[in-house]
Amino acid sequence: MFEPIHGSAFDITGKGVANPVGTFWTAAEMLVWLGEKEASEKLLECVENVCEMGIVTADLGGKAGTKGVTEKVGEEIRRVCGGGGK
Repeated sequence: MFEPIHGSAFDITGKGVANPVGTFWTAAEMLVWLGEKEASEKLLECVENVCEMGIVTADLGGKAGTKGVTEKVGEEIRRVCGGGGK
């Protein structure tokens, strides 16, 4: 089982302010475990690119919400990996 380690944060449930980066990092670690090191490296590259663009949640000093960061990481994955669809 793979999951990001953090507290339950019921006080922010549904507010769209949770930082999804830990979940992406966990997914990257899962990919390594499954033997997909290159895919893991691409995912982390995309997450780092998005963070470097300043698209981060408030806990990292940004203004983006959970959905905004997640959508931008998805866009970056498509850009880096050459996927054209949504």
